Amino acid sequence: MTRFRPCIDLHTGQVKQIVGGTLSDTSFNLKTNHVSKFPASHFGEIYRKHRLKGAHVIMLGPGNELAAQEALEAWPGGFQVGGGITAENARQWIDRGAEKVIVTSYLFPVARFSLDNLKAVLKALNGNEEKLVVDLSCRRFGGRWMVAMNKWQTLTNMEVNCESIRLLEPYCSEFLIHAADNEGLQSGVDEELVIKLGQWCTIPVTYAGGARHLEDLDVVKRLSAGKVDLTIGSALDVFGGGSVKFDDCVRWNQQQDMQ
Repeated sequence: MTRFRPCIDLHTGQVKQIVGGTLSDTSFNLKTNHVSKFPASHFGEIYRKHRLKGAHVIMLGPGNELAAQEALEAWPGGFQVGGGITAENARQWIDRGAEKVIVTSYLFPVARFSLDNLKAVLKALNGNEEKLVVDLSCRRFGGRWMVAMNKWQTLTNMEVNCESIRLLEPYCSEFLIHAADNEGLQSGVDEELVIKLGQWCTIPVTYAGGARHLEDLDVVKRLSAGKVDLTIGSALDVFGGGSVKFDDCVRWNQQQDMQ
């Protein structure tokens, strides 16, 4: 059943909402929707209070490890952590309190998919796929969705389609998929992608990118037959947005539990 899944996006140690397509190694073209006055731990405490399991903490570049750790300490076992996850540090983040780790760029050395790297991360987690989330965040290119890495600036050789989903599912417990072209724009969800994810995925999958109304939860639920969860970021009042109230999202989840 579709759920609202919250997030904590970290950039230079602060909780931010960023237009995803503007991320790069420099801040020259960066477009930021919101910089929170609260630390990551504040949101960890809020999510813990409302039992919003499956929330993700994403470290967008260096300088975010301490803030991520603060979120984990606010809710041990409540967060999935991504951003710079490799076979060398995956176990460390689990030991620090992450429920699961999210891996992206490490799977694509020189922008080409490496099954060996995926297996290495899984081995570091003692072969427990329940601890691993694969991030297939993507951008549209030539009518296809291509996995994007390196702050969503580099397209890889992997298309998000039924074949790639089937290839990856045995190695992980969930997918996280940001529609990077929609991320932070509040321009509406990529409905076509949501439909396809509902058809392709047999394990839990969370979509993020473009949500702007509470009703988008109903849209994603309908389009995916309840198989895809939705993250709402920039539109949320707790992140400076004016169109979606966090409390309404919590209430929406509670209503699903009663159905």
